[in-house]
Amino acid sequence: MTVGLDRAAAPRRTLRHRLADRGIDRTLWLVLPATAFVLVLFVYPFIYGLELSFQPLEGGGAFANYKEFFSDPYLRDTIWKTMRLALPAAVFNVAASVPVAYAMRGRVRGKRTITTLLVIPITLGTVLTAQGLIMYAGPRGWLNRTLTGLHLIDQPVVLVHNYTGVFLSLVITGFPFAFLLTLSYLSGIDPALEKAAATLGAGSWQRFRKITLPLLAPGLAITFTLAFVLAFSVFPSAQMVGKPTGATRVISIAAYDAAFQKFDYSMGSTIAMIMAVIMLIVIALVMVWRATLYRGATGGKG
Repeated sequence: MTVGLDRAAAPRRTLRHRLADRGIDRTLWLVLPATAFVLVLFVYPFIYGLELSFQPLEGGGAFANYKEFFSDPYLRDTIWKTMRLALPAAVFNVAASVPVAYAMRGRVRGKRTITTLLVIPITLGTVLTAQGLIMYAGPRGWLNRTLTGLHLIDQPVVLVHNYTGVFLSLVITGFPFAFLLTLSYLSGIDPALEKAAATLGAGSWQRFRKITLPLLAPGLAITFTLAFVLAFSVFPSAQMVGKPTGATRVISIAAYDAAFQKFDYSMGSTIAMIMAVIMLIVIALVMVWRATLYRGATGGKG
């Protein structure tokens, strides 16, 4: 009887307490929507595409599509053409963002206006950016008409429908992302560190090279990977302001042609898988290099 009364008097343990005993916090349930989003929109399409790539339309074995891709120079060269665009564009965007973000880190007059102008291309998108390039830098664009009217050139300067046009488009659309990320990383570095170095006689270049840059480098590695992924997956720009059958026939165009021109979805999936592997290799190399960099305290809030 006493035991029964003790059990009745004991407080009933709720689900929250039982989960806590197992190390599960209720806030973890908030991760479920994001997990479902990733599974539905990323994991499932990737697994489905991977499986489809091993089902060649004309048979020949599971790896027939991969053999065809790497044995055909017209397809295989799209890797080099894409890397030739993506790597320089990513490096340029990151390198150009550093001095601009460094100058905008402190109190600058008109900072909000300048930042807004720098990130406007994000709102335009790649299609409008490409169309703007054609209108501005095309053979009959404002730039060539102005230079011709000033008698500075006899023939229009070819800036679109070639490598230069795609590169300019990647810079215009990719720089705002690199700038915002770099600015956020710089904001996490305490300016007092540079002031302390200045009191010890370090010049501006010495302070940047020996204090700011080492602290910023891990963040620049992340910025580069994101800029590279954006540039490597270029498609509208390569079509509109490039030469999609020649110098700017990037790997995404090859995937589109295979899937929606030849209706060979298996080959299209194969090319998409190759794209993913190449991007993962580049990201892995950058992350390995990032692991060797200084990752200590920055002295700031970031």
